[in-house]
Amino acid sequence: MSMDPRPGAVADAMRVVVCDDHPILRAALCELIAAQPDVAQVIEASSGREVLDCVRRGGCDVVLLDVAMPGQNGIDVLRAIRLRDRSLPVLMFSAAGEAQFALHVIRLGAQGYLNKSCRPDELLHALRTVARGKRHLTAPVAALLAGGLDAQAADPSHAQLSDRELQVFLRLARGETVTAIGQALCLSFKTVSTYRSRVLDKLQLRTNSDVTYYAMKQGLIE
Repeated sequence: MSMDPRPGAVADAMRVVVCDDHPILRAALCELIAAQPDVAQVIEASSGREVLDCVRRGGCDVVLLDVAMPGQNGIDVLRAIRLRDRSLPVLMFSAAGEAQFALHVIRLGAQGYLNKSCRPDELLHALRTVARGKRHLTAPVAALLAGGLDAQAADPSHAQLSDRELQVFLRLARGETVTAIGQALCLSFKTVSTYRSRVLDKLQLRTNSDVTYYAMKQGLIE
């Protein structure tokens, strides 16, 4: 679903894709963004597939992308966007704190990371910043970057996971099987099993149920 281009928008107004799997939040975000004079169009997306379809059509200037979505999560979608377009601005959006995901997604090519508790004016400022090709770094994210990937200081155990391990971890946490993960990520059963073993070892967990409990406790899945 998309809101029609606004006749009163400025000439260089941006087209924004808003991707979130919660309809009420997505509608509120779209209404807020569409009301801005420098926004020409807002396109709603409830899944990663819809975002990627829009990117393939070249129909957007900036993407606001939720991290924790069922099926193809935001990290998977960000990877797919970067394979097709290395310059399209992507602002990641999550209920999880900066220490949970920010450094991972910035390493993958996101221009910024915002917590869903941010103020509306901060969100709009961030969208405008990344649309100009610049990074938007909140104070917590800037502090993490300045200190490097300091997992011990940030203290979530999953901060030590590689990007691919994090992908597998999030899918395991949502109850996906090793076979299903392999099909989704184009990896062999053996390779996914190896990643699963690394995840369990690094997080000091024993079962997939432990992974799910850990992820829920950390606010990484809902």
